[in-house]
Amino acid sequence: MTPETSDSQRRGTFAIVVAACCWGLLGVMARVALADGVPPLTIAFWRASMAAVLFTVHAAMIRAEPLRRADRPAALFLGVAGVAVFYLAYLNSIEQGGAALAAILLYSAPIWVTIGGRLFFHERVSAPAALSLALTLSGVAVVVIASAQRAMHWSPGAVGWGLLAGATYALYYLVGRRLFSRNASARVLSWSLGIGAVAMLPFVTFVSMRLVTWGGIACLAIVSTYAAYLAYAEGVKRLPSARAATIATLEPVVAVVAAYVVWGERLSPLGLGGAATVIAGVLLTAAGEPRRGGASPRRTVSP
Repeated sequence: MTPETSDSQRRGTFAIVVAACCWGLLGVMARVALADGVPPLTIAFWRASMAAVLFTVHAAMIRAEPLRRADRPAALFLGVAGVAVFYLAYLNSIEQGGAALAAILLYSAPIWVTIGGRLFFHERVSAPAALSLALTLSGVAVVVIASAQRAMHWSPGAVGWGLLAGATYALYYLVGRRLFSRNASARVLSWSLGIGAVAMLPFVTFVSMRLVTWGGIACLAIVSTYAAYLAYAEGVKRLPSARAATIATLEPVVAVVAAYVVWGERLSPLGLGGAATVIAGVLLTAAGEPRRGGASPRRTVSP
């Protein structure tokens, strides 16, 4: 691995960590809107719509080239499946099986990414990488179970929706990797989030919201979507798909810490042990060197 490659990998790792931290704040900020009785899908719609506007303005300000015609079908697919279907699947999984079960199944995403990376990008999975993936996923399971506020309800529907959420979440790494390496990040995200918002529109219930609620949703759009996706786009261009997805599982640990700082929600010793396991798995992943068949530095486009 050359010094240039090593520097690119470090920058990619840092970018994914930043994205995970921004995503980890999502629950704290969404709680403001949820406390006002706003339906989750309505929050998701406004989050995607506002972020799409931000990315459109960003793309115009940097005079980004239009999205390549050959990449537009992939951007359309990412918007429908990675935004609209993902939100619908995740919310249905929460409704039918509870938040804890939904979170566990959502973080099956690194498994889907590992499989997809092997099939489509010929990325090898080394023994250390497999160990870090196992550590991370087991830690995530412990964290969400320990922090669950109510019992999980296992059912075929809940499991099916949860696995679909994990698979569609994985598309950000599998489909987004090529899109972000060939186009300006802001242009790709303005397309995908805008298309996702339009696809969600028929299912949205519009309600009257207070100014503080709009503020909470705006924070979701700016921090947990705009800033998070810009950082993620930079990271996924520089790292193998499975490695990036594993590092991003820091998100639930950040969410637990944020809930404690803002809302005073405490985690049991079991949950703290799970958080430590996640961090250990991420550190092992971040320390690993890319093997042949992994991501290599490629020409990137500034976001």
